[in-house]
Amino acid sequence: MPTLFIDADACPVTREALAGARAARIPCVIAGNTTQNLERRIRRDDPRDADHARGRDNTHPGFWVEVLDVSTGADSADFAIIECLEPGDVVVTQDIGLASMALGRGAAAIGVRGHIYEKATIDMQLFIRHEEKKVRRAGGRTKGPSAFTDDDRERFTRNLAKLLKDALKAWERS
Repeated sequence: MPTLFIDADACPVTREALAGARAARIPCVIAGNTTQNLERRIRRDDPRDADHARGRDNTHPGFWVEVLDVSTGADSADFAIIECLEPGDVVVTQDIGLASMALGRGAAAIGVRGHIYEKATIDMQLFIRHEEKKVRRAGGRTKGPSAFTDDDRERFTRNLAKLLKDALKAWERS
């Protein structure tokens, strides 16, 4: 069964991602550094493991949620997620590098503004990130992201639901 992984470091849509996993009845792993209180995002009645989350047909687990606490080092959550990823999983991240690694492992990736990362364009996105970083290192400035809006949140919710539905269909066919 596919799993939803949330890169929770500075993620503005953790609540929406968890709601999407609950609605799709798929497991969810929230990864973030130990300085965050990731448990606050989880409902008291959310199952915490597969044994307590049997689906209606009792043949496979449904939704459950796990917190993956990682060290505070740069990219710790990213590497912890990559270690756990299986083909068909879905990753929520605003990190293009993590999205690229997820695509390379056969998973899907979606940004916090609802952008679905694609294999066909990820290399260009990585190149642009690299070039902007070079400009900043040389003392220049680059344009930052626009303010996060309700439209971004709605686009994320809509596109995540589609990704999770597609992931479940693919899993059921296999």
